[in-house]
Amino acid sequence: MITSLLIANRGEIACRIIRSCRRLGVRAVAVFSEADRDAQHVRAADAAIFIGEAAPRASYLSIEALIGAAKAAGVEAVHPGYGFLSENADFAEACAAAGLIFIGPSPQAIRLMGSKSAAKALMAKAGVPVIPGWQGEAQDDASLAAAAGALGFPLMIKAVAGGGGRGMREVLDPGAFSEALAACRREALSAFGDDKVLLERLVARPRHIEVQVFGDSHGAMVHLFERDCSLQRRHQKLVEEAPASGLLAHERQAMAAAACAAARAVDYVGAGTVEFIRDGAGQFYFMEMNTRLQVEHPVTELITGLDLVEWQIRVASGEKLPLAQQAITCTGHAFEFRLCAEDPERGFLPSSGRFGLFEVPPQDEHVRLDSGFGAGDVLPPNYDSMFAKLIVQDATRESALVRARGALAACHISGPSTNIGFLRRLADAPEFSKGGYDTGLLERSGEALAKAAMPAPAAALAAMIELLREAAGDEAQASPWARHDSWRLGPPAARPFSFAAHGTEVTVHATALRDGGWDLASEGQHWQGRGRLLDASHAEIQLDRTMFAVAFAHDDTSCQVFFEGLNVRFEKLPRLRWRDDNAASQGSLLAPMPGRIMAHFAKVGDAVEAGAVLVIMEAMKMEHHLRSPHAGTLSALIGDVGDQVEQGRELARVTPLAD
Repeated sequence: MITSLLIANRGEIACRIIRSCRRLGVRAVAVFSEADRDAQHVRAADAAIFIGEAAPRASYLSIEALIGAAKAAGVEAVHPGYGFLSENADFAEACAAAGLIFIGPSPQAIRLMGSKSAAKALMAKAGVPVIPGWQGEAQDDASLAAAAGALGFPLMIKAVAGGGGRGMREVLDPGAFSEALAACRREALSAFGDDKVLLERLVARPRHIEVQVFGDSHGAMVHLFERDCSLQRRHQKLVEEAPASGLLAHERQAMAAAACAAARAVDYVGAGTVEFIRDGAGQFYFMEMNTRLQVEHPVTELITGLDLVEWQIRVASGEKLPLAQQAITCTGHAFEFRLCAEDPERGFLPSSGRFGLFEVPPQDEHVRLDSGFGAGDVLPPNYDSMFAKLIVQDATRESALVRARGALAACHISGPSTNIGFLRRLADAPEFSKGGYDTGLLERSGEALAKAAMPAPAAALAAMIELLREAAGDEAQASPWARHDSWRLGPPAARPFSFAAHGTEVTVHATALRDGGWDLASEGQHWQGRGRLLDASHAEIQLDRTMFAVAFAHDDTSCQVFFEGLNVRFEKLPRLRWRDDNAASQGSLLAPMPGRIMAHFAKVGDAVEAGAVLVIMEAMKMEHHLRSPHAGTLSALIGDVGDQVEQGRELARVTPLAD
C-alpha cells in the first residue's frame, strides 16, 4: 500500500484526507499558499510545504509548484482532493512523468469525461440516455445563436470544460441569449481556461440525482447508491441527501446500472460520480461525470459505513475493491449541509475574515462536521466560501431531518457572515421537508428564506449582555463615578442601547431596579431582566419568567446573539450619529469584498441608465455585477481589468443627471 502522499489541496478536504491517512498509517504532506500559512490542514499534516502566493494560479493551480513539492517531500503519491486540479488530465500526466501515483482515474478518462460534448457522445454510444442538445464545433456568436434557435427555448448554455456549477446559464428567451453567452464564456475562461460552450434543452422542474461509482484496476465496478443534490443556488449545491427520496426501486436500479455503464465506457478506476437530470415523468438523462471525489461524499459514507478516501488510496495502490456489490448495503438516511461564509440577506454576498466563536454540535455516529477552520482561524477571500460541512444520519429521512435541525441550531459561529440561519429555515421549509423537490425550490422560495425575522427578545438579550459585561468589568472599581450602570443621585435613569439588525434599527431602554435586575423596554414591550455570565461567550438570562441559555460573540462594534436555534447579529449604533451621503450623491460603486475586476461595460463619458451593469468582479469563485445606482454619466472608472482590489475600494462613479 501507498505509505506517503501529498495533498494537492487545502481546507476541509485536506483535513478530511489527513484523517483517513492517520487511520491507515500513511504519511500525509500538506501544501499551503501565502493565505494559508496558519491553516488547520497545515497544522494537522505530518509536514507542510509552501507553494506560492495566495492567488490560486500561483499556488494550488500551479502544476510545477505541486510536482516540486511532491519531489521535495519524497512522497509516493498525490491526492488532488476536489476542485483546483482534481480533474486536470495534464496534472495527472505530470504526476506520472514524475514517478508519482495520481490518486484518481487515468488522464484519458479525465479528458473524455472533462469535455461535456465528448462525454455526451460517448454516453449515447454506450446506451446511456442524454439530454437533447447541440455540441458543434462552431463557437462564433452567429452559429451559436442559430443553434439555439433551432434547439428552442428555454435552454441551458454550458461550458464544455465546466463543472461545479460554473460556466452555466439558463436562457428563457432569445433576447437574453447574447448576454448569457458572454457571461458563460467569461466565467468558463476564468475557471477552466477554455471558453467553448454547448447547448442543452432545459428540463422543466428537474431533480439532480447522482450515483457514486468506484472501479479498480482489476476490472471491478460497483455503485454506492445515489444522492439527491437538487437543492442548489446558482447551480451551486447547498444541501445533499442520500438516498434520494421518492424514487421507485426500478428507477434506482436503472440509474445505478447506467452509472456503472458510463464508468465502464472509459475504463474508470477510482472514485467517480455520474450525474443525472430526472424530469417530472421519471425519465433521467446523463448530465456529466465528475472524475474525482465529490464534496458530498460524506452522505454516502454515512449510509454505507465506508471510508471513500481509504478506498481511493487502496485502489491507487493496486488493490482490489474492498467489497463486492452485493456486500455494500444502505442503512438509514443522511443529509449534508454546506456551511458557507456568505450573507443571505445581501444576495448571498460572500464574506471572509477571522472566525471568533466557533461552536459546533458534539460529533458521534449520527453527527459529523468536516471543516478546515476553527475559532481564531482566518477565512481568506481568495478561495471558495464553503468553510465546513455538517453531515447527519439517522434511521429514516424524517428522523435525520429532525437531527439536522438540532445540529444546525447548535452551530454558533461568529466572524464572517454565514448561511447557517438560512439553512436552518430551509430545513423547516414544507417543500423540503416532504422530499421530492426539484432544483427550482430555492429560486421559488429562496428570497423569503433569506430574510431572517428578528424575534422580540433578541434585542433585549443583546442589551442584557452589554449590561452583564459592564458589571463584570466594573467589579473592582469602587468609585461610583467610574461605573456605567446609570447610577446617579436621585431616581434611576433609563439607558438606551441602539442596535441595527436585518435592515432595521431597534432601541432598548434599560432602567436599573433596586433588586439588581433591569427593566427593559423596546417597541412597546417590557421585560424584567436579570442574569449572569457563565464565561466570555455564554450567559443565562431571564426575561420575566423565561430563562434563556445564550451564546454570544462581542466586540466594540457588534454583539451576535445565539439562542433557541436563532442567530442575530446586532451592530451597535452610537448615540450620536451622522450620515455621510457624499458617496451616494456621487454615485460611487464600491467593491463589496476583496476580488478581481473581470470586465468594464462602459467608458468614461458614457450615458448610463439606472441599474446598468458597469463593472463585473470575481470573488470567491463567483461573479458579482455592480450596477449604476441612477441614470447619469460615467465620470470615473478606477482600476483596470485584472486588478485585485480590496473591499470598499471605489471602482466607478456616476454623476447624476442635472434636474
